[in-house]
Amino acid sequence: MQLKFFGGAREVGRSSILMKDERSVMFDYGIKIDHKNEYPVGMPKIDALVLSHAHLDHSGYAPALYESMHVPAFGTEPTLELATLLLDDAINVAKKQHANLGYYKRQVNTFNNKYVPSRYHKRFAFGDYDIELFDAGHICGSAITLLERNKAKDYRRVVYTGDFKLGPQTLHKGAEIVKSDLLIMESTYESKEHPDRDALIKRFIDEIRSVLDDGGTALIPSFAVGRSQELLSILYKNGLADITYVDGMCRAATKIVAKHKDFISNPELLSEGIRTANWIDDVRARKEVFNSPSIVLTTAGMLNGGPVLSYLTRLNNDSRIFITGYQVEGTNGRNLIDTGIVTIDKKKLKISTPVSVYDFSAHAGNSDLHRFVRESSPNAVVCVHGDAERTQQLAEELRGEGFDAYAPKIGDTIEFKG
Repeated sequence: MQLKFFGGAREVGRSSILMKDERSVMFDYGIKIDHKNEYPVGMPKIDALVLSHAHLDHSGYAPALYESMHVPAFGTEPTLELATLLLDDAINVAKKQHANLGYYKRQVNTFNNKYVPSRYHKRFAFGDYDIELFDAGHICGSAITLLERNKAKDYRRVVYTGDFKLGPQTLHKGAEIVKSDLLIMESTYESKEHPDRDALIKRFIDEIRSVLDDGGTALIPSFAVGRSQELLSILYKNGLADITYVDGMCRAATKIVAKHKDFISNPELLSEGIRTANWIDDVRARKEVFNSPSIVLTTAGMLNGGPVLSYLTRLNNDSRIFITGYQVEGTNGRNLIDTGIVTIDKKKLKISTPVSVYDFSAHAGNSDLHRFVRESSPNAVVCVHGDAERTQQLAEELRGEGFDAYAPKIGDTIEFKG
C-alpha cells in the first residue's frame, strides 16, 4: 500500500492524500486559501473520494475531479449540504472577480449526484474495504474515517482523522478515538494547548456585556460553517440572542446544521438561538443594528469579504471587534490584529476600534494529539495538516515515544508493506 501526498503535507490547506492499494482512495481534495487559492499538485485517477468535512481546505476542489471521473464520494449528509453551500458561494465569488476556480456548477452537480451519505457507526463495503465513519467533534458532520482492508495484515485498519477535537464544544461532544494500524492525523496545533472552554466562554460573554453596557456594538466576524452555530448557541445560552443580528452566509449554514439534529449535541440550544436572534435579510436592515447596543454575528471569519466589511467602518467609539478564529497570514483579519489596517475596495483603512482575540478553536491541542495516538495505538503515524515545523516536531515527539512516525512533504510517497 502507498500513500501519496498532493496537498496538506507540511502545510495547512488543500488536504489531498491518496491511498493506493487494490483501489485508489483519495482522502479529501481541498484548496489552500491564502493570498491566492492553491490547489492539489495533481489529479490522479481514483476509485473513490472520502470527505472528512465541509470546510473548503478539505472539500474545495472536489468538484474538479468530476470533470473526467464519475467515482463515488463518501461522507456524512451534513458534509454534502454544507460543502455544496460553500462550493456554490466560491463559484459566485469567482464570477464576480472574473477568476478561474477550476470547476463549474455542473461539476458540483455531478459531485452531488455521486455522493453517498452515511451515518456514524454504519459500516459499509467498498470493494475489498469496509468503511466506517466516526464523530470527529470538529463541525457538524465532520468524520474520522476508518478504512479496513480485508486482505491486509500489519496495516489492516487505516484511520484518517481529518480535523478533530477531543474536548467538548457547546454543539459537539468531542471526537471518538478509533483504533488503527496506520493513522493519518492532523497536526495543526502541535505546539499549543487551547484554553479551558468554560473559562474562555465566561470571559467572552463578560467582555461582550461590558461593550453593550457602554452603548457599543460587539462585532463578531465568524466562519459560516461551524463557528457561527457554536457562537449563536453560546449567546443564546447566556441570554444575549435577542440582541444578536445574524448576517451573511452563516444564516444558510445555520439552517442546514439545525436540520441535522443527530449530528450535534444540544440541538435545542441552536434551535432556540435561531428563533430568538434577529436575521438580516437585506442591506437596508443592517442600519437597524446601530439603533441600540447590539451584537453582530456575520461572515467572513477572516474579514476578506462578506457583510462584515459593511459593519467594520460604522462602529462607534464604544464598540469592539471579537476575533474568534485562526487568521491566515495576509488576510484582513491577520492584518487587523497585527497592524490595525484592513483593505476594503483596494483601499487601506486604519481601524481604531479595539480588537479582542479568543481561541475558540475546533482542533485538538498538543496533549490531545498525543492522547489520540496513544489510544489509537497504530503501527505507524503520518502527521499532516500542519506547517512544516509542527508536523516534523510532532513526528519527532512520537518517534521518541516509540511510534514509527512520518512528516511527509507534498509530492512524497510512503510505502507500507504488510
